Amino acid sequence: MINRTSRMAIALLIAVQTVWATAAVGFAAEKEAASAYRVYQNDKPLREFVSESQAIAYAKRFKYAHVEKITGRVWVWDNFPKFKVYQGSTSYSWWEYDTYEQALAKAKTLKNVHIRDLEKPGWVYSNYAKYQLYQGDKTKAEWGFETLEEAKKEAKRWGNAHIMDIGANKWVWDNLSANDRLKQRQGTKKYAVYKDGEAVSTTKYGFLLDAINASAKVPGSTVVNTVTKAVVHTNVPSYEVFQNGKPLKSFFGLHQAVQYAKSYAGSRVALGGETYWTNEPYLTVYQGDNKIKSFHTRKAAVAYAAALSGSVVRTEDGRAVWSNTKQLVYLGWNGTSNSAVIREQVAVTQGLDIDSPTWFELADAGGTLKDNSDPALASELKAAGISVMPLVHNQFDQAMTTAFLADTEARKRFIAALVNRLAELKVDGVNLDFESLAGTDRDAYTSFVRELTNAAHAKKLKVSIDLPRGDTAWNHLTGYDHKALAGIVDTVIVMAYDEHWQGGPEAGSVSGLAWTEEGIKQYLSYGIPRSKLMLGIPFYVREWQLDADGKPVASRAVYMKEVPKLIAERGAKGTLDRESGQMKYTYQKDGSTYVFWAETEQTVKRRIELAKTYDLAGIAAWRLGYESADLWTTLLRLK
Repeated sequence: MINRTSRMAIALLIAVQTVWATAAVGFAAEKEAASAYRVYQNDKPLREFVSESQAIAYAKRFKYAHVEKITGRVWVWDNFPKFKVYQGSTSYSWWEYDTYEQALAKAKTLKNVHIRDLEKPGWVYSNYAKYQLYQGDKTKAEWGFETLEEAKKEAKRWGNAHIMDIGANKWVWDNLSANDRLKQRQGTKKYAVYKDGEAVSTTKYGFLLDAINASAKVPGSTVVNTVTKAVVHTNVPSYEVFQNGKPLKSFFGLHQAVQYAKSYAGSRVALGGETYWTNEPYLTVYQGDNKIKSFHTRKAAVAYAAALSGSVVRTEDGRAVWSNTKQLVYLGWNGTSNSAVIREQVAVTQGLDIDSPTWFELADAGGTLKDNSDPALASELKAAGISVMPLVHNQFDQAMTTAFLADTEARKRFIAALVNRLAELKVDGVNLDFESLAGTDRDAYTSFVRELTNAAHAKKLKVSIDLPRGDTAWNHLTGYDHKALAGIVDTVIVMAYDEHWQGGPEAGSVSGLAWTEEGIKQYLSYGIPRSKLMLGIPFYVREWQLDADGKPVASRAVYMKEVPKLIAERGAKGTLDRESGQMKYTYQKDGSTYVFWAETEQTVKRRIELAKTYDLAGIAAWRLGYESADLWTTLLRLK
């Protein structure tokens, strides 16, 4: 995977720490085993943990969080609100509560509010006004009351007061004497009945009640104070009942509209287009922009959505709480067959989808399969929800591979042994990593890949193939027929590293970002579908020793996780190298100049952004164990 002479040497792993800390939140995550639980905020993954208790403790730090068991995506905990307080159609995130008692305590501090149980239709509490108090033709928002007695109690503080029954739209009480009424009738005639902007007659009224009674005989009319030009009463029912978007009936009062709407499934009550009451479910399953089906309970919504690819569960206000929309697939190469090391590598990952242990190799030109597989580990990884696609390589031995490819019986022998063993292990497939091929083996290698893939598919196994980034200017001269191979296998992984390699003519980045992007474009130009193309990314850098002329004398691979220590110990000075998009570090030691291009969390993020920009299937990392554990928190969140 790395480059010609150093690949096998660098395959030795420095043991990964089994205990790691997250400084940001103070959690120590014990990593003896692979992560089993994943924390989400809404539908976005945040972090993974070994134990359920760790995951829940972390999730409690976030609103709208939930915990899932990774295997099977079993929902085990959430802090989603159960009750929500609304004032009319308005609510806020801080008006959401776990219990009805909490919501009720808040609702009782407000007027004209209701509480919604988010898993049931309608309201579970409301205190909307049924009576409105007026002084003359003026009123205030706070003069709405649930009972007539409450309205009368307030009215005693005011003269010339009256009370309207909102639902009936009728004057039901006042504190006017007969003499008060007579004086108003004999006073200024300032009230007139209007409809559609025009007075319905020349008659005007001095006493407001007379105008209201006249308006009652003209549906859709209003009473206007002709002096102030204000509408002081309306005979237009303002609460509308809809069923599935179709208007059914209008009412003067909210309570009357709600009672009517309860008889119809999928109904809502609106005022001015804003919903005040509904028995439509709070959760809806979407595929893309298409609304599929709605549910009252989260459990039912998620269960339904899980059977639909590319689905999202959204709340009524558009917040996504669960999804199985396309995410980047993360593959990690182990670079070893040592089971203990593989366990340690996988244990620190988060969001890893496919693990590729180096279990198989072509042992000789006769097609002998060298098998270092571990059935127990294969079962263990699959139980943790991680697919297993073991790597098979050719020792990067060109001469042996040429002889092997030329021998039909050797190919059959090798393929049969490999595929049968993969089937016995019950893994998901195989990752084919034959490198250093002779250009003359181009057709033979394509035939071999076709034979292997056909045999694998017959046993329901998938095949991924690793191909060097190369260049379209000369790839046609290599042993890899990119277009033909892509038409055969299930996944193509472009190894977008070794831009500058050990023994190469010049020092440079392992994988400049512009070089990587150009490689993606070139692979797509072969007609390889984006859905089967993965971007191989490096978790290592190359440190170069230069001579006086700036030419490389020697180089060594440095694990990504060791870069910060190297910078600190050597006092390396960094400058941005615009060509590679990376920080280039330089230091002096024993009279020599050393230089390297750093791979960091930011450059890894840039590579993932490239995979997303070009809508690739995912990324493949060479290799696990080279990175720091905390990088995986970022990787998980970027899926």
